[in-house]
Amino acid sequence: MEEIAKPHELLAARRSTAELFRLLRAWFDVSDQVTLDLRAVDSAVEELGNPQLVIAMAMRKLQALHLLTTPGVRTTTDVVLTVIQDLERALLQAPNMHLKQAAAATDWDAALASLDESDGAEAEPAAQSSGLRADEIADFRRHHAALHEAARAVLHVSDGEIRTLR
Repeated sequence: MEEIAKPHELLAARRSTAELFRLLRAWFDVSDQVTLDLRAVDSAVEELGNPQLVIAMAMRKLQALHLLTTPGVRTTTDVVLTVIQDLERALLQAPNMHLKQAAAATDWDAALASLDESDGAEAEPAAQSSGLRADEIADFRRHHAALHEAARAVLHVSDGEIRTLR
């Protein structure tokens, strides 16, 4: 198998994996350790409906991608693309899932009362009470886009063939 250098975009995605990991941990309050129920093939049904576990599994994939984006760590193009693809659904849904959790946890009576008291100065009570800021969402989207750029660069440099990346 032909060996090629990792494209710059893949190496640059290393920072994005760390930032996405940090944001997901903060947004979903994921603990340092997560336990998976592996007693039976069906035991995951309930767990996979839990947003915190879904995000924890995405964070694990971010750890793997972080390793693969490390200079000098050998991997293959198909492995990189598979990990990025595995992350895609969770990363697409994460901001919306977090906003839904924040909305569910918001005391809307208090938030509406504070709007009355402040003459509308607090425009986004759910986002503000959850700590979610527009700049965090913009950062998240920018780092998520960096993973797409890395995938495109890997496809381009490999001409769509499976190659070893060094």
